Amino acid sequence: MSFLVPEAYAQCPVCIVTVGGGLLIAKKLGIDDLLVSIWISGLNTALSFWIARSMKNRFLRNPLLWTLGFFLTSITYLYFSKQIGHPQNMFLGIDKVLLGMLLGLVVSLSAIGVDQLLRKSHNNKVYFPYQKVVVPLAMLVLTTLLFKFLLPIKP
Repeated sequence: MSFLVPEAYAQCPVCIVTVGGGLLIAKKLGIDDLLVSIWISGLNTALSFWIARSMKNRFLRNPLLWTLGFFLTSITYLYFSKQIGHPQNMFLGIDKVLLGMLLGLVVSLSAIGVDQLLRKSHNNKVYFPYQKVVVPLAMLVLTTLLFKFLLPIKP
């Protein structure tokens, strides 16, 4: 299936733990739910690709399977812990947490695809060191800034 993102090995445990700790701090500092949930989804995607790489079973090596599982698990947890569904926590008529999770998922998978396209256009070599880390990070930062500054979010 050509629409599926090929496997990538960009994520490391240290990066994942760092992002996870940053999310907790951001929430405590009062950063908007939409912005924080973009990064939750980015963390889920990073974890998914990292875990899939370590699996021996061909079916379990599919990072998109893990990504979908983590996404659904997160949404389920957030729903049952009543962090999704508040009428005052909406943006463009969509729950901020749900919208952020969807944006983070799309941006993270797109970033992995962009990294792969860059490599293919450069004889399967990176253009710069840590490209697999920088591309997703940059795309998540740009998405966060877009929603923070270009589309002001009311607290």
